[in-house]
Amino acid sequence: MSGRYFEEWEVGDRIDHPIRRTVTETDNLLFSAMTHNPQPLHIDAEAARASEFGQILVNGTFTFALMIGLTVGETTLGTLVANLGYDRLIHPKPVFLGDTMRACSEVVEWRESRSRPNAGLVTFRHELWNQREEMVCQCLRTALLSRRPV
Repeated sequence: MSGRYFEEWEVGDRIDHPIRRTVTETDNLLFSAMTHNPQPLHIDAEAARASEFGQILVNGTFTFALMIGLTVGETTLGTLVANLGYDRLIHPKPVFLGDTMRACSEVVEWRESRSRPNAGLVTFRHELWNQREEMVCQCLRTALLSRRPV
């Protein structure tokens, strides 16, 4: 399913996204290397084992990016003009290697664009959940979406 146009959304719309993703050691290591993040909790098994978590923690920016990626197909794929902002990003629980993630989204705000008559703003609350039914990430994403072509 592709994304929806601006006028196809309304406040309260909710989607449980169908794609799930298990996080691997390679995901975490490559993302940490690509973003120059040398945090030992992400890349050093011995340091992570000695931490209060006892194991490697998945890089939080990877967790956030995965959440957004899992939501794009049913929200903004093909209809996005621009992402205008991400707000209130939280990580209430850690993500560990081998955790399987699922995402859900809800429209929390909807308004016409004052500067672009061919687009409007939709704010989504995205949540990422693990296989233990723990929310591991949440944010608000404001997207400028195209109106349906006439």
